[in-house]
Parts: sequence; structure tokens; C-alpha cells
Amino acid sequence: MRVLVACEYSGIIRNAFIELGHNAISCDLLPTEKNGPHYQGDVFDIIDDGFDLMIAHPPCTYLSYAGNAYWNNDGRAKKRLEALTFFLRLWEAKIPHICLENPLGVASTVIKKHDQVIHPYYWGDPYLKRTCLWLKNLPPLKYKLQKDLFGNPSACDYPQPTYIDKKGKKRHFTEGSSGGKNRSKSFQGVAKAMASQWTNFIKKK
Repeated sequence: MRVLVACEYSGIIRNAFIELGHNAISCDLLPTEKNGPHYQGDVFDIIDDGFDLMIAHPPCTYLSYAGNAYWNNDGRAKKRLEALTFFLRLWEAKIPHICLENPLGVASTVIKKHDQVIHPYYWGDPYLKRTCLWLKNLPPLKYKLQKDLFGNPSACDYPQPTYIDKKGKKRHFTEGSSGGKNRSKSFQGVAKAMASQWTNFIKKK
């Protein structure tokens, strides 16, 4: 398959697909952190180049409910509309299979309700990070939280908080204002689940 991983500079998801033999490329305004095919620039420069699958991470700064404290600040409404337009253009791209990834936010009420909510620990990365997936012609990702008659879990133990914020609340490093770049990080377990499960699904079609 030809796979586009949009708005990703880590190269983690891109490389998970490359390991399975796919022709995958990432795209972001930033340079890639890992060696591999990467277009540094506007995703809409290449979005119509005949991709079979796109996994995209539209910027969430003005979409996520995590920014509710700043919701009505001057200029936020315009930037929120711009972010929603960007999200919608990705969703309506002429690519057969699409996954958009974002935190819970306004896109779920304005554009389309998300199809699945996941956390990295579902596939063995010991972190809590609620992530919504919007899926077009793709099934929800499968995971298993507990051992049963059919085998071992895909998940690790429920992650514990890693620090205490200024208000004394226990937090995870992927939460709150301290998250920063960490909140945009792709996780290896999620990447491998996407690559293996969606490869198998599209092969069968």
C-alpha cells in the first residue's frame, strides 16, 4: 500500500508500516526525527498523490477541550474555525481509508463523532493518553485488557500518575500544560497495531 502519515514528525507510525513492506511517507512542517521517507511541508501538496491509506494527526491546540480555559480568548474562535477546516479537509480527502487522531474536542460535535477511544497502554506502552480516532473504511483497533481463555492481554497494567502538578493533583506526563511535545507523541504499540490490523483488513477487501 501507499501510506501517508500526515502531521507526524516522529516517524514512528510511518516506520511501522515500512517494516511490513508498505510504501509509507510521513509529512509535517517539521523535519522527521527518525530516518525514512518524509515530506517537510504542507500535507495538501501531496495528499492527492494516490495514497491508499492516510493516518493524520491534525493539530489539536484549538480543537481540544483541554484548552477550555482559553476558549473565549481574543482570536481563539477564528483559529478554532481554521483548525476545524483543516480537520475537515483531511477527512474529505480522496483517499479510500482514513484515520484521524485527536484528543476529545469540538470536532466530535461539529464534524463527526469519533469512532473509537484508545490509550497507549492498550498495546503495552505504560502511558495514559485518551485519544479519539475518526475512522473511514477502517475497523476499530482490537485490544485485550485481561487474560482469558483465548490468550494473554495486549495491554499492560493501568498506568500510574508520574508527577504532581502545582495544585497537588496527580497527573500523567501526557496531560496538562506540562505535556507539551509529549502530547503529540506517537506510541510504538499503537503504531504496530495500526500497521498490522489495518494491513490485514485492507488485504481482505
